[in-house]
Amino acid sequence: QVQLVESGGGLVQAGGSLRLNCAASGTIFTINTMGWFRQAPGKQRELVAIITSDYKTNTADSVKGRLTISRDNAKNTVSLQMNSLNAEDTAVYYCYAAVRSSTYWGLGTQVTVSS
Repeated sequence: QVQLVESGGGLVQAGGSLRLNCAASGTIFTINTMGWFRQAPGKQRELVAIITSDYKTNTADSVKGRLTISRDNAKNTVSLQMNSLNAEDTAVYYCYAAVRSSTYWGLGTQVTVSS
């Protein structure tokens, strides 16, 4: 089992920045892919960005240039640096991890951007 714990969400003004962090713990051999998804009120959960164990990234077009994903394999952590935030970024952000054939999710952290 793998547990994911997010931190770093909160309330920020439009144009501001936040950094989300996620730490994985439990029985971990190799985390293949880690990443972030988000779900805004009334909308489906959507991909924000993912990163493989060899640091290849895939970032949603809507956030490219503003949100940047990174990971530390030694610490089993993944982070999301969010800059130039706007109201459309308001959502619950979920940490994601793929380990072998299983996927895991964190409980989510709320990000609210005020205009």
